[in-house]
Amino acid sequence: MRLLFGRERFTAELAWTGLAAVLPGWDIRTCPRHEVIKHLDEVDVICPFGAWIDRAVLESGTFGLVHQFGVGLDQVDIARATELGVLVARVPGDAGGNADSVAEIAVLHLLALTRRLPEARAALAEGRWESRPTGESLRGTTVVIVGLGAIGTAVARLLVPFGVRLLGVRARPGRGGPAEVEQVTGPDELPGLLAKADAVICCAMFTGSNAGMFGTATFSAMKPGALFVNVARGGLVDEAALLSALESGQLGGAGLDVHAREPAHPESALLRHPLVLATPHVGGLTGLMFRRTGEVFAANVQRWAGGETVRWAVNSPDFRRGRPAQPE
Repeated sequence: MRLLFGRERFTAELAWTGLAAVLPGWDIRTCPRHEVIKHLDEVDVICPFGAWIDRAVLESGTFGLVHQFGVGLDQVDIARATELGVLVARVPGDAGGNADSVAEIAVLHLLALTRRLPEARAALAEGRWESRPTGESLRGTTVVIVGLGAIGTAVARLLVPFGVRLLGVRARPGRGGPAEVEQVTGPDELPGLLAKADAVICCAMFTGSNAGMFGTATFSAMKPGALFVNVARGGLVDEAALLSALESGQLGGAGLDVHAREPAHPESALLRHPLVLATPHVGGLTGLMFRRTGEVFAANVQRWAGGETVRWAVNSPDFRRGRPAQPE
């Protein structure tokens, strides 16, 4: 069986061939993320990992499974895959270590902004001890977590020891949230919660219909000087509105691990703003995530190869293209 990864490496330090031990007998191949369509010959399974699996790619291959190495499927044309009999699956954040890794970087951003870490480092480097910045403490503050899936839940649990008050927003508030979250509401009540927030952390699932959910109106509803952290998807944020809110002083800072355009342009006005702390979408790029997700991903791919039921599929085609024969 042949597996194609739509990126040449997991990270500069970790190669996809590191999964060979959990995928014995598989032919593991890689390609640049913009060249997937050129590498489809005899491919059985595709892992996007940042590559677009659009209509053209789906129609050009004979593969039967698109399996993400993680959660995000916003770059996969699921509707067309379903029509073609291609199964699409993912690895939930709490099953593969991704949620814990992303939650850690969310807290890292929040702490760095709260304690004004970039300014403190600059003062040290320039010998300005008398003009060291005065940071704040998280203790006693109110943090609103937008999106209480695996990542949002992990963020909440990490923040509890800091003595913060936690409020949450989720698409289906009836499902509640972790015990650490004092109040859970639906998206329609988001403005009211934002007015109470000293910091907002976006962990929401990007669905396309919620593109730009953080825009001018949303930022205006926040408490003046509040902090904003996004570890979900860049498409959830109107970056022009975010820049405007920072420049006006409505927001006191922003921590961004995800961006509307990736790779993000290093010279963009938003990334160069002094109140922005940005990282290049590295939240899930940890050794823990690679090992745990690799094990779960490999087991699920093996299920598909053996004609068994694939876990965490997001579609249900009427027929299966390229499906291996059922075991007798």
